[in-house]
Amino acid sequence: MATALIADPGFRDHETGAHPETPLRLDAIQRALEGDEELWSRLTFPECRPASEDAIRRCHSRELIDDIREAAERGIRRLDADTVISRASFEVARLAAGAATMAVDLVFGHADDEAESVDNVFAAVRPPGHHAGTEVARGFCLFNNAAIGARHAQSVHGAERVLIIDWDVHHGNGTQEIFYRDPSVFYFSTHQYPYYPGTGARTETGDGLGAGSILNVPLTAGTPAASHREAFRNALAMIEDRFAPDLVIVSAGFDSRRGDPLGGLLLEDTDFSEMTREVMDLASRHANGRVVSLLEGGYNLNNLGGAVHAHVSALATG
Repeated sequence: MATALIADPGFRDHETGAHPETPLRLDAIQRALEGDEELWSRLTFPECRPASEDAIRRCHSRELIDDIREAAERGIRRLDADTVISRASFEVARLAAGAATMAVDLVFGHADDEAESVDNVFAAVRPPGHHAGTEVARGFCLFNNAAIGARHAQSVHGAERVLIIDWDVHHGNGTQEIFYRDPSVFYFSTHQYPYYPGTGARTETGDGLGAGSILNVPLTAGTPAASHREAFRNALAMIEDRFAPDLVIVSAGFDSRRGDPLGGLLLEDTDFSEMTREVMDLASRHANGRVVSLLEGGYNLNNLGGAVHAHVSALATG
């Protein structure tokens, strides 16, 4: 497999101070990946570019974009109780969204001349995205990177169906909201429930033309990893029976790993390896192997690197 890693140093410029979503997360990931010389040698490292405002506006209102830009310029530190920003955060959020669109370009084989086309991409982005809705930034998230990537695939590359798989411990309420009435994007989430943000019940399945295009698998805190994995595997089989994607995007949150300070689920590194391979198998059958993975949560600095290493190693080796 040809795998790209997007890990722009600019992602560290989103300064959050004493906050779980810290640039130290990227340092932990970098150490774990660089420490595996064989894996590191297999990766390609395309340079990142910011998303255009047009790409962001496919998912977010002009008012939200302007509000985040102005808040950053004015030096406002919090958009809400959870969401900390700095003066650089608007541009860093554009860069994170740009990583998503660039990753999509790479897997569709339409990247810039200097970059290779690849089978899959992992983008170690900050800030994360899956709580950001059309009109609101929240839950550490400014722009919804996965949603922006999905819309870019449809608008630029003609993708008809995009599957977003979210294994973060928290439900991606922003992603669900953006696509709730859209049958062309299927959103599937496993998450701890009830828990922040309070959404993600099984009864939330989409509306209008999008009815049935949302699949939530809520899990109670302490769910055994084997049961979690079985639920994930069964859900993928159910999705594949009725939705053949042209692209798979993973909202890759590693706060569903055992020991995360913001979660109560019990996955281990090997579970992320196996889930990655199951996703890749589905993508190989329907999407020409195209998988774009975008970092979401994961806040235990002692085990985040290992979980991401397991995921990226599976992407690179199949």
